[in-house]
Amino acid sequence: MSTIAVLITDDFEDSEYSQPAEAFRKAGHKLIHIGLKKGETVTGKKQATPVLIDSEVDSVRPEDFDALLIPGGYSPDKLRAHKGPVRFVKLFMEQDKPVFAICHGPQLLISAGKLEGRKATGWKSLTCDIKYAGAEYLDKEVVVDANLVTSRQPSDIPAFVKASLEMLGKSRAKAA
Repeated sequence: MSTIAVLITDDFEDSEYSQPAEAFRKAGHKLIHIGLKKGETVTGKKQATPVLIDSEVDSVRPEDFDALLIPGGYSPDKLRAHKGPVRFVKLFMEQDKPVFAICHGPQLLISAGKLEGRKATGWKSLTCDIKYAGAEYLDKEVVVDANLVTSRQPSDIPAFVKASLEMLGKSRAKAA
């Protein structure tokens, strides 16, 4: 099955990581946790869900993965302050690989300059940011635009997971 990079650091929204991760694993996909420092354990902002970082972002390439998951919370904002995560997201988008971003996840896409001309959604406080980045903001539980799947908030997770799994299935079929 697919190998999914999970770009994550401290204060991620627990459910926006744990529920998609569980669904992806259940469907047979492998997750590799990418962060700022290999071997570090990062935690969620509400339930302190622990996640061990498998690889440092500066040591991996999008070519090594089939898709990218960006959970929300404060994690995307913290990550976009560093060049490595922004570069990784930019390259992922340029290679047209599936990217799944929920809640504040689009902040990394904005910093990477990869929302212009796209349709996307995200947490309500990002509405203007997404528009200023050149995207059409849609207030929907899930928005699929080419290789990009975005959602607004934890209550959208079932639709987000469903659309992401469908995209992974199409991506695998295309590669076969």
